[in-house]
Amino acid sequence: MSPLDPGIERTDEFVVEDRLLTDVGGTIGSSVLSTPGMIAMMERTAAILSFENLPEGSATVGFEVCVKHVSAVAEGATCTARATLREVVDGRKLHFDVLVTEGGRTIGVGTHQRRVIQVAGFEGSSS
Repeated sequence: MSPLDPGIERTDEFVVEDRLLTDVGGTIGSSVLSTPGMIAMMERTAAILSFENLPEGSATVGFEVCVKHVSAVAEGATCTARATLREVVDGRKLHFDVLVTEGGRTIGVGTHQRRVIQVAGFEGSSS
């Protein structure tokens, strides 16, 4: 199997806490997993999976996220993020299926795309 073959996947557990939380501006009376927090965990899992399977000097950047946040999950819950590489286009565009679950229940589901970049020259640069 070559490093970036479709079908490779990664799962990571995370606890719903800190910056992953929202109380929707105080409107729901408790803290839950925010949509941006859920997306961050999906993207993180795909990014690590990519990085582990790329040659040295390469990394990825995200360029598209299309997800549905279908169920709430409370502060303190343990969730699982899964990223599965579905397709590689032109050797540099990576298309992932992403999923977050909690106790067998789907919290969020969708797709995420990343692009392979060369990291040489990024060290110490400023904008």
